[in-house]
Amino acid sequence: MKETFDYAAAVAELEKIAERAEDPSVGLDEIDLCIRRAAELIGQCRDYLRGAREKLDTWEA
Repeated sequence: MKETFDYAAAVAELEKIAERAEDPSVGLDEIDLCIRRAAELIGQCRDYLRGAREKLDTWEA
């Protein structure tokens, strides 16, 4: 069973990742992990928004 995507939780996680990546005490390895996770979340958010837009377009048609 596929779990439901939580857009608000993804955005909140992206905000935490941005804060963490801006911390000067964070090492390069952790920043690399932050970047990878952020890219994954951004892709999921884009897919979610694209799907929402498509639903809107079909309702308006």
